[in-house]
Amino acid sequence: MSSRSQRILRGLSLCAALFALGLVMFGAFVRLSNAGLSCPDWPTCYGQVTWPEHAQAVAKADAAYPNRPYQAHKAWREQVHRVLAGTLGVMVLGMALLASWRKRRERLAVIVGAVFAAAGVALYMRGEHQWSSWLAWLAIMLPLIAAMTLRRPGAWRICVLALAVIIFQAMLGMWTVTLLLKPIVVMGHLLGGMTTFALLAYAALRFAGVGSPDDRLANLRKLVVIGMVLLFCQIALGGWTSANYAALACGYGPGSFPQCLNQWLPPTDFHQGFVLWRGIGVNYEGGILDMAARSAIQIAHRIGALVVFCYLAWLAHKTSRRGLRWYGIAIAVLLVTQVLLGISNVYFGLPLAVATAHNGGAALLLFTLVATLARTQRRQGDTMFASTGSY
Repeated sequence: MSSRSQRILRGLSLCAALFALGLVMFGAFVRLSNAGLSCPDWPTCYGQVTWPEHAQAVAKADAAYPNRPYQAHKAWREQVHRVLAGTLGVMVLGMALLASWRKRRERLAVIVGAVFAAAGVALYMRGEHQWSSWLAWLAIMLPLIAAMTLRRPGAWRICVLALAVIIFQAMLGMWTVTLLLKPIVVMGHLLGGMTTFALLAYAALRFAGVGSPDDRLANLRKLVVIGMVLLFCQIALGGWTSANYAALACGYGPGSFPQCLNQWLPPTDFHQGFVLWRGIGVNYEGGILDMAARSAIQIAHRIGALVVFCYLAWLAHKTSRRGLRWYGIAIAVLLVTQVLLGISNVYFGLPLAVATAHNGGAALLLFTLVATLARTQRRQGDTMFASTGSY
């Protein structure tokens, strides 16, 4: 049973990881095309499961939300993104159930957590926001505890952990709408998507048998983890830049890079640029910061990019020298590609295709580090343990 479950989880985790990568890129497309508030309610869109299409439905939508007139070319993007996210949630739920099925306590925690999550959505739609929040937090905690107590190899526990992450990700998606694109929430939603993808990718790699026969790469493992932390911080800075509409704070075209506004030291306001919480009720669509604060965010993102570039370039060299040549090459190629995409964003005025590719490049660069980390782990930890069915 355990060997069969591992084979199923291998295929399911691979499909879920690929699906999550596509979802991260589509989410970036929705955000960068300014469609994040195109559906003013959640999880429906103007009260519909899909989105208004007929003239009567559109008129009803405009009457219900006079401050948010219906825009067909944007609404479908947001609602399709929600449907795709829900589909990934179902896939992850299946993985969590399969990974915990032979342990009664953990299996029950996963099932009850899923029921609480569904009930929380239903209560939110009825306006019971306080009870909805309590159920949502319980829905997150139950699979989280189950992942911590499940006596199975790491990839199996990650399948359960991913369920807790994706439920929290759904809450962030809800808050993105209800808190009117609050930057800390938008940034968190991006990080949640990247975390979900990384977890699913790592599980897929481990179920596929990626690993080392011994601990000879243990020292490299620590360096990869440091690289992942640095990259994750840089992705957070990128999310903060996007959420505050600071991508073009230094202008575009000649003089926008490496200078900012044709200056090496333009006016900046780092204090205002990095205020994480500004209260509730503010509509952040289009951004509310002045140019000095946005320039500070953009410059911080560039400094972070320089730090990450130097470290990951060194890590790529180190990885190649330790016998993982193709891993090192992949890190180096994606690193250079990502930098070029970032510069192109600024120089060409944030083209939608380039900006979306920049988000996808960050996810792929993260994947190369996840794959390298998996390669440094002992191979027998997951495969032998799983095949015996031991607990």
